[in-house]
Amino acid sequence: MGKPSKKSEHHSVNRVSAMSVRLAPRKARIIVDMIRGLEVIDALSILRYTNKRGAVIIEKLIESALSNIESKGGQDVDDLVVGRAWVNEGPTLRRYMPRAQGRATRIRKRTCHIHIELDNSSASAAAHD
Repeated sequence: MGKPSKKSEHHSVNRVSAMSVRLAPRKARIIVDMIRGLEVIDALSILRYTNKRGAVIIEKLIESALSNIESKGGQDVDDLVVGRAWVNEGPTLRRYMPRAQGRATRIRKRTCHIHIELDNSSASAAAHD
């Protein structure tokens, strides 16, 4: 027999991911930390006016999640909140730059995996209380 579910009440969580994004994880975490816990409309407006390259990528990711939710139907987009959002390190591209006296130094071009969960504000508020 299977294990019983640990969740007391079921609420839907919409998760989107962007894998192997050509952006350093440290830089992506700065942007993700700005929008975590905000309503989706507020998060999109912050991302739209943030002067960082990763903000465009994360904005597209949230808009993709919203279009997925709208195509499924059943949820109101105005009630959504950026619940969990995290950035993991992806594969590192290794390149070499020639240096003096025949040497070479390694250049690490880092990538990251960005994960965002959009949650109902009423369900997340009930979970935190």
